[in-house]
Amino acid sequence: MAITRGFMGRRKQAERDPRLPPGQYDVGKSWPVLTAEPTARIDAERWSLGIDGLVANPTSWSLRELKALAGTTEDTYRGDIHCVTTWSKLDTSFTGIALDTLLEIAQPLPEATYVVEESTTRYRTNLPIADVTGGKAWIVWEHEGKPLSREHGGPVRMLVPHLYFWKSAKWISKITLLDHDQPGFWEVNGYHDRGDPWLEQRFDGD
Repeated sequence: MAITRGFMGRRKQAERDPRLPPGQYDVGKSWPVLTAEPTARIDAERWSLGIDGLVANPTSWSLRELKALAGTTEDTYRGDIHCVTTWSKLDTSFTGIALDTLLEIAQPLPEATYVVEESTTRYRTNLPIADVTGGKAWIVWEHEGKPLSREHGGPVRMLVPHLYFWKSAKWISKITLLDHDQPGFWEVNGYHDRGDPWLEQRFDGD
């Protein structure tokens, strides 16, 4: 006897991966390239990162110096990243140095409550200092064991994976500590000030 669709019942929907925040989809092995400005061309030998503002010890490092500081115990983040354009990349890895290590050297002053990330392109994004301390942020130069590609922010980018990825500035060159919030490029153009993917904080007012 032929079995009709009516006797088969409804198909079970594929279970949603619990690692995906609301409104996100798994992009798989690909990694979309999105940027607010032209892709920067940076000589890794001349690149440097500075931390200034409300710190007791303003400091800058070359890439060579950062790698020496990281030594043989480079920090590796293994986990997921999420873009405000709704893609997520799961089980990925980045290697670099924890921002906590650099801030320990720069010594933030007690009144420092916010940071502004600035790229060589002058792109800026802002965050409460609590979102980049306590093991939540890294300065990274490798992805999946290979040098970070130019289109994805190489030679060095910021990594703040618990927030939407526009908060992880490509081609990072400076981090400034402030006692007040100072919205960056996307924030003044209608995006959320913080950008928590689990709360779907995409736009101002979300």
